[in-house]
Amino acid sequence: MNKKAVIVFSGGQDSTTCLIHALPNYDEVHCITFDYGQRHRAEIEVAQQLSARLGIKVHKVLDTSLLNELAISSLTRDNIPVPTAASSRDSVPNTFVPGRNILFLTLASIYAYQVGAEALITGICETECSGYPDCRDDFVTALNNSIELGMDYKLRIETPLMWLNKAETWALADYHNQLDLIRYDTLSCYNGIKGSGCTRCDACSLRAKGLTEFMRNKAETMNHLKEKLNLSR
Repeated sequence: MNKKAVIVFSGGQDSTTCLIHALPNYDEVHCITFDYGQRHRAEIEVAQQLSARLGIKVHKVLDTSLLNELAISSLTRDNIPVPTAASSRDSVPNTFVPGRNILFLTLASIYAYQVGAEALITGICETECSGYPDCRDDFVTALNNSIELGMDYKLRIETPLMWLNKAETWALADYHNQLDLIRYDTLSCYNGIKGSGCTRCDACSLRAKGLTEFMRNKAETMNHLKEKLNLSR
């Protein structure tokens, strides 16, 4: 039986790590990227480059600009400054795009239904997520149940990074021998700068902190990763 998966793919650290982790486990992997008029829309081109480089045959980019009209955020409005990491720790930051993961996972599930995929994979992570409410495990579980009921289709939403910290996410890239790819060729920065990014926004701060921790404690971090994901080697 041909095992198929669909990945919500932004070209950032998390979704690209999910992609390289999925490739050995599925016969066919589809990528789906959303263009919602985001400030850091350079991620779309980066996602296309990465999927081609990793041998993905089907990569869809969907226009979801309606989200830009409805959701007010510093990622959808150029006149709202992106906060620095230090200023966004105590509450949900203005980089939160209301409904984004609800919409993306729903649309990706419809696509998964059409292509007959058994899994929908997303880089959502509760452990280090800037406080976004739609990155929680209970949200994903509830939405997964609703999608299965609404389409009468057995679909598994996989969140391999859900309980990993950023250091362990870096370790997962290293486990698949793709540390340099993730480090230099992905785009996580809210200001649209590839690699290490602007170094000021929350996404860049979490990414850099995790890399520093991983490089400082490689062996220990890798062991924790293997235990959490039940990796064999």
